Order: sequence, then structure tokens, then C-alpha cells
Amino acid sequence: MTLQAPPAPRNAQGRIRRVGVEIEFAGLPPRDTALVVRELFGGELNAVSPHRLQVENTRWGEFVIELDTQYAHPDRRVLDDRIALDGEWAHHQHQLRTEFHQKTRELIGDMVTGLVPTEIICPPIPWNELDLLDRLFDALREHGAKGTDASLLYGFGLHLNPEIASPADDDIRAMLQAYLLLAPWLRDDIKVDITREVLPHANPFPKDYALKVLAADYRPKLAELIDDYLHDNPTRNRELDMLPLFAHLCPEHSHALLHSRLTKPRPTFHYRLPNAQLSQPGWGAVTEWNRWVEVEKLAADRQALAERSAAYIADHSRPFYRRWADKLRRLFHSR
Repeated sequence: MTLQAPPAPRNAQGRIRRVGVEIEFAGLPPRDTALVVRELFGGELNAVSPHRLQVENTRWGEFVIELDTQYAHPDRRVLDDRIALDGEWAHHQHQLRTEFHQKTRELIGDMVTGLVPTEIICPPIPWNELDLLDRLFDALREHGAKGTDASLLYGFGLHLNPEIASPADDDIRAMLQAYLLLAPWLRDDIKVDITREVLPHANPFPKDYALKVLAADYRPKLAELIDDYLHDNPTRNRELDMLPLFAHLCPEHSHALLHSRLTKPRPTFHYRLPNAQLSQPGWGAVTEWNRWVEVEKLAADRQALAERSAAYIADHSRPFYRRWADKLRRLFHSR
């Protein structure tokens, strides 16, 4: 599959834009996965804990490979707790407490291995090198990794974190509008797994929010855009999670979600919709990046964006029964 170029290949500083990639899967534990990563991309293996490893100093930076549950990993707050360590007995108690904590977390990880997914968090990669990253997906398949469609219990996903091309208010709004318009097409083209549809992690945006944002007179400044988003989407569980970007662009905003431990500020869109299609030969980051680029193309074409927004509003302003009648006609005509 040919890697598609985005309309804006460079960021506001003139550097090639980068993309963070995260993937979940079963069938391959973290240590074996880390060895696959190191074999492909070089670097040094660093075992942070039994179920969290890093492959450092690769061509792109640091890969993190871990069981995707916080309970399999030592809690830094426990390890770093040094309250009232004034004497030898206090130090001894702290050491016993941390050793017990680490052993307990290791045991939990051993017990849930195979039940919770392994996750690879890739370093930010230049978008024009994503085809090189796809070697990883091929290798995971060869080593027995299982993706979303291997079981009804597997709600695994692939997340993309494309770096923004511009922090301008109009550009951020246009990207959000383009995504709202193309979300139904993306869901259909990806064929989002039924298990992932049931789970809350990649929920669609409410229709009322889409109608608000797609209105022709909707031209908010960043602060208003953020306030509107948080009012209608007070959650991380959206197919396009804007919270990391908003936390980066507006660190002084007071909303608790933007300061949550789980919200990591970064100048990227957090796109959570794709399945982890490891059973599909040829599938990888390039496949999902190319779909994402269609969002960027629509956002860059302001006339097409305005026309499609108007058409969306007109369609959703019709009575419910007429819209359903049209959908049923299209369904039967397509057979």
C-alpha cells in the first residue's frame, strides 16, 4: 500500500510532522514482544519491571512495551513514598513495603498475562517513515500476535497520534469539523469490531455537538472551542480524543479532565477508532494513516468543508422518519 502524503507534511516550525502509534494485541507477552522490536529496530532492552519494558535508542527513540493494565506495574507513588524516613527502622519498613508491592504487582501481571492485552507505545515517527514501522506488524503476525478479530473478547485497537500541522484556532476547528463529517465513512471503511463498538473507549460524538460545530457561523476562539467540547464531551472516551491537544494548547484551562493523570498534554490529535487487524496480511500503520489523511484533505479544502457541513445540517434537520426512509431505500437499492 502506497503511503499517502498529508496536505501539510511539515509542522509550524518547518519540520516533518511525526505520528505516535499505539497498538494492543494478545498472544505475545511483553518480553517476547520487546525482543521482536529490538531485533527489527536495534536499541537496548531495559526491563523497567517484569511486565513493562523499554527498547531504547532506536532510530526513532524509545519503544514502551507493557501489559495494558496499571495493576501489573509498580505504582511510582508507593516506590517514591519517603515520608518520615528518619531512622533505620523506618527505612527498613519502607524497603519491606516496596518489595511486597513490587512482588504483588508482578504476581498480578503473571496472572492476567493472556487475559489483558500487550501494548506497544511507539516513539513519534516521521509520517514519511511509517512504511518502515509496518515491518513490526508483519513480525507480530509471524510471532503469533492476535488482533481484534481473533476473538469476541478482544476489543483491541490501534491509536494514531498525528502531530498537528498548525495550532491556529481555525485550523484546529477545521480538523474537528472534517472528522465529524467523515466519522461515519471511517467507521464503515474500518468495519469497527462489534466488541469495540460496545466498549466505551471510542464512542462517537453526540449528534447535537456535531450540529453545533458544523454550523456555518461557528467560529470560536480556542478557549470557546475547548469549553464547548468539554461541555458536550466530558470524557476521554471519544473516537477522536481532543483532550491531550487541548491540555497542550491551553495548559491554564481549569477543567479537571485536562489535568487528569491519564491526559498527557501533547501537540497531537488522539485518534482511537481503528481495530488492531493483525490477522489481515498487509495491514498496518500505513493503512490507518491513509484513512486519516482523508480527514486532513477535507479540512484543508475549506470550500468542500463548508458545503459538506451545510449538507450534513440540512440532512439532519429533516424529520426522523424521512431520513430513515431514505436510508432503507439506499440499503435495498444497494442489494
